[in-house]
Amino acid sequence: MRVFRGFHHPGVAPACALTIGNFDGVHRGHQAMLALLQSEARHRGLPSCVLTFEPHPRDFFAAQAGKPELAPARIATLRDKLVELERCGVDQVVIQPFDKALAALPPQDFIRQVLVDGLGAQYVLVGDDFRFGAKRQGDYATLDAAGQARGFDVARMMSYEVRGLRVSSSAVREALAAGDMARAASLLGRPYAISGHVTHGRKLGRQLGESQAGAADGFRTLNLRFPHDKPAAHGIFAVRVHGLTAEPLPGVASLGNRPTVEDAGRVLLEVHCLEWPLAAEGGYGKLARVELLHKLRDEARYDGLDALTAAIAADTAAARAFLATYAASHAQVSRQTTRDRI
Repeated sequence: MRVFRGFHHPGVAPACALTIGNFDGVHRGHQAMLALLQSEARHRGLPSCVLTFEPHPRDFFAAQAGKPELAPARIATLRDKLVELERCGVDQVVIQPFDKALAALPPQDFIRQVLVDGLGAQYVLVGDDFRFGAKRQGDYATLDAAGQARGFDVARMMSYEVRGLRVSSSAVREALAAGDMARAASLLGRPYAISGHVTHGRKLGRQLGESQAGAADGFRTLNLRFPHDKPAAHGIFAVRVHGLTAEPLPGVASLGNRPTVEDAGRVLLEVHCLEWPLAAEGGYGKLARVELLHKLRDEARYDGLDALTAAIAADTAAARAFLATYAASHAQVSRQTTRDRI
């Protein structure tokens, strides 16, 4: 998959089958749309292309209004969005900066400058609620009329439902905010996960609870930065960590602002692996993917490090109990699937 920042780039394909959207989370509705896009692209002998935006348009308008509370909680990092788009078979992604100039483009100018001249779109697939152009004046009818006039095909995909529930990024955000990781996984088609390179932290975990952790290193943690200040999920979770060893590692993680030890406001995913097969510095710099499988509790502020240590010990025990049950249930499903195949 080729990725471009903006469409003013010589490597951008001269023609494409295109879909447009933020694709936050790349949930099952997005996946169905991308499967249709792939089919139409192959039929026409075109590369498939996703046009997406960074920052999220609602982030931009919230900042312009001076009302950060209007910005949506972010499900995925840009890295994770691109990984999932590639898994869906997309050939090309254009990440278009969303700024004042783009926000002010009238619908017809957006069609001409971006879709036709910029991306050479010959087929455009959008969702049933698609709006575009200055003040969201453009809609599917606007795009369809332009397609007829300019010679490109336009199609619309209606809502995708799972068990009667419309799948949307908003629905995923609601599930994550409620700590309902099973519902989030159902909407996403996979466990909710965050990936990133393991970075150095304050190494406070090594000082905490040596006796409870059962090792001289205390509650050693892996730190992954979440580059948005409003993550859709927050709290303490039972997790599995991929990418550090051949098999996923069980763990307990905190996603949030670490209120007891830090007031900087930055969002961090801190993971304590229940098993630590790595060398002392083995995790740093590696790309890890952390599946958040079950929410244990919300973040809390404690009166001191002793109280924090006790809470971490309790979280570790709760995570062990959940992950043991999780592993057993998935082993049973795997055995049943094997029998069905036989």
